[in-house]
Amino acid sequence: MTLHIPAILQSAPFIRRYPGNPVLDAAKVPYPTALVFNAGVTKFNGKYVMIFRNDYGSLADQTLEPHHTTDLGIAYSDDGLSWTAGPKPVFKMHDEEIIRAYDPRLTVLGGRCYMCFAVDTRHGIRGGIAVTDDLEHFEVLSLSTPDLRNMVLFPELIGGKYVRLERPFTVYSRGGRDRFDAWISESPDLVHWGNSSLLLAVEQVPFANDKVGPAAPPVRTDKGWLTTFHAVDVDPARGKHGWEDTWKKRYTAGIMLLDLEDPRKVLGMSKQPLLAPETDYEIGGGFRNHVIFPGGMILEDDGEVKIYYGSADTVECLATAHVDDLLRLCLEPGE
Repeated sequence: MTLHIPAILQSAPFIRRYPGNPVLDAAKVPYPTALVFNAGVTKFNGKYVMIFRNDYGSLADQTLEPHHTTDLGIAYSDDGLSWTAGPKPVFKMHDEEIIRAYDPRLTVLGGRCYMCFAVDTRHGIRGGIAVTDDLEHFEVLSLSTPDLRNMVLFPELIGGKYVRLERPFTVYSRGGRDRFDAWISESPDLVHWGNSSLLLAVEQVPFANDKVGPAAPPVRTDKGWLTTFHAVDVDPARGKHGWEDTWKKRYTAGIMLLDLEDPRKVLGMSKQPLLAPETDYEIGGGFRNHVIFPGGMILEDDGEVKIYYGSADTVECLATAHVDDLLRLCLEPGE
């Protein structure tokens, strides 16, 4: 049975988009770029830090030439609202086998800043983990086998183990097509990963029919681990929604709550999107319109949650909500 997903999805009513969106775009980066999006954001050494995906090409001509020209840039902020990009990229991987590294996610754990990222190679997509103490020098700790991406680390050891969320590309076992789910794995050392299990499947999300997977790294609350996820629905009738001849997908953001002691247990999940594409910068003028992808979530001392997300695969934006509203959305999904 094919799941019917409404043509129009709406964000949760309490979500507030920052009036100054986008918080970072190509115009604010002092070196060649066309698309600035899917950033990891955290607080590290007293400052807000953003490491963003930087795809360089031509905004005017709507081209990315040469293909797969991507590196990672960095930006800083004192308040999480106004951002200043650094003078040059901070991370890039490219050799005869590796094409590019992209889609960073940041987690501070034990006083060090860890970065998960995707790596396109000539033999599949791999997930990487690196660590930095100064945001200038990165040590790559591990690269997964193909095909794995959208990895995010929990900010604490759980049961003495490192834990991450991830999205494998299970093509053969899921019918030879897009049908990707969110999984959870653990490690004793951030290098060797295993004890993997399914966490959230596509068919469990009413606003997805294509794939679901991790988004921003989880944050601890007194009720559990609060974490966003990306949800994708496909409509074959969709036409040109960006630079490509046709773009049939829509990306929304969901939210769920995981048990603090055993994050393999889903305590609750919103049955409606947390964030759905609605504004001009989310549904028009982008590389791939109708795309929202959270990559960073910060819980402030006053209960405000800052959610940073890539919009239309083109710019980086910010939305906020109170943590109590987010928890209520997960634990009372019918309301």
